[in-house]
Amino acid sequence: MAYTALARRWRPRNFGEMTGQEHVLRALSNALNSDRVHHAFLFAGTRGVGKTTVARILAKCLNCECGVSAQPCGECASCREIDAGRSVDVIEVDAASRTKVDDTRELLDNVQYAPTRSRYKIYLIDEVHMLTTQSFNALLKTLEEPPPHVKFLLATTDPQKLPVTVLSRCLQFNLKRLSISMIKARLTHILDAETIVYDPAALQLLAQAADGSLRDALSLLDQLLAFGNGAAREAEARAMLGTVAFDHVARLARLLADGDPGALVSDLQALEDLSPDFGGLLDQLAALLERVALQQLLPDYAGDELFEIELVRELAGRVAPEDVQLYYQTAILGRRDLALAPDPRTGFRMTLIRMLAFRPDSLGGGAPVRAAPSLAARNIAPPASAAPSAPGAAVVPAATAATAVSTRPAGEVGWSDMIAAIELDGPTRMLALNCALLGREPGLLRLRLDPRQAGARTRSREEKLTQALARFLGEALRLEIEVAESATETPAQSGERLGQQALAAAQAALQADPTVQALQERFGATLSPESVRLRSPA
Repeated sequence: MAYTALARRWRPRNFGEMTGQEHVLRALSNALNSDRVHHAFLFAGTRGVGKTTVARILAKCLNCECGVSAQPCGECASCREIDAGRSVDVIEVDAASRTKVDDTRELLDNVQYAPTRSRYKIYLIDEVHMLTTQSFNALLKTLEEPPPHVKFLLATTDPQKLPVTVLSRCLQFNLKRLSISMIKARLTHILDAETIVYDPAALQLLAQAADGSLRDALSLLDQLLAFGNGAAREAEARAMLGTVAFDHVARLARLLADGDPGALVSDLQALEDLSPDFGGLLDQLAALLERVALQQLLPDYAGDELFEIELVRELAGRVAPEDVQLYYQTAILGRRDLALAPDPRTGFRMTLIRMLAFRPDSLGGGAPVRAAPSLAARNIAPPASAAPSAPGAAVVPAATAATAVSTRPAGEVGWSDMIAAIELDGPTRMLALNCALLGREPGLLRLRLDPRQAGARTRSREEKLTQALARFLGEALRLEIEVAESATETPAQSGERLGQQALAAAQAALQADPTVQALQERFGATLSPESVRLRSPA
């Protein structure tokens, strides 16, 4: 027996089997059940969303021998003939191959005659926008005042090309692109019914590649089953679609979280040996970052099978939310500019380098890469007068801190001074800035973390902070961090307070400026406080 494609074998036979398009099905069902059926319908939408299928089901509803209703019996001769495409009273026309006006006139010559055996004579014209202007003119009069036994069902992927005179004579229904979850659910149902082995992640990949078209998804599924010898596995789906195994994407994301350019470049060199689709790789990385951002915003979000929840939670804890947003924006801009790069490999590598180069630190900007501190910088603190940096304030690099020699022993160094003197990456510095020093004992530092910044604490950041402090103090060190409100101001809180004070002083100075006062007196001008910004140091 000849094989029948899944898209044909699983074509819906009634409205209940349709996937999505509830807004269209509800309107048609109500019209059929109340016997208020218009004489002309236009179904518009992208390919593979169900336009022709809805039209055929509507034809069955109209000509079912059990009566007009939204539930055709599917068993009578009329229903079976329409399903088989051989009903003499349902005339299907492909307008793409019959565009001439003579074809349209020939088609309409028989409109006046009653149907042979059914209730209505139904004209189903697919891709109706392909008709010529003369063909539309020939159709127009009949479409406006057809005989009572005639119904017109038109389908198009481009309704803008139809004359407004035709549009005004039809009930127009716009079919939506199907969501990934809808397509995946339909594929799952079909494979379960066919008792075919599959991986949920493979179906997720097919649903994404289908781009809103269920028919495309079923065609891809047919191709995958042939490629995978009767099974729908994730590895085969990635190979067929040309996507790289997700392990590589996960490793890239972890290296970005580490902020280690050396390891990232080494991994890219190994990845190039696989000759991947670099554009698809950026798409996958952007999709993972979107899922991480969603996890940070909604920790209880269930997610999907494409991304392991353990990986998503790990990245959500390791990468600051602002870094996730930066990485995502850089990925999609790099994807857009990939065609402008000297070659895709160079464009992809430059996109990842840009993610690290432009990553802000927790103190309000600047590259996180700093020169390694000298031995003097590890044991000598900067002056106590160096206030904690506020957003927009200058960051004192370790090399600069080394030139500002303090005579205080390391044991008397303040917590803010320690943070300013040691080398930390952005996320780890954010953790330190939101802690207050409770006390220090030999080999032990006890800190209290602001509960509002509890998400900044991860095992990786805590280990990095411990190692940096141990190097600075020159002794083996253990760190104890408790999450609770503290009477002592954290460096971040102090920096915010100082920044607010500086901003208030700037606003007051501007308000007292003679020029501003003159403008207010002469023209009734008002000063908008929110427009006042502190200038970042050069």
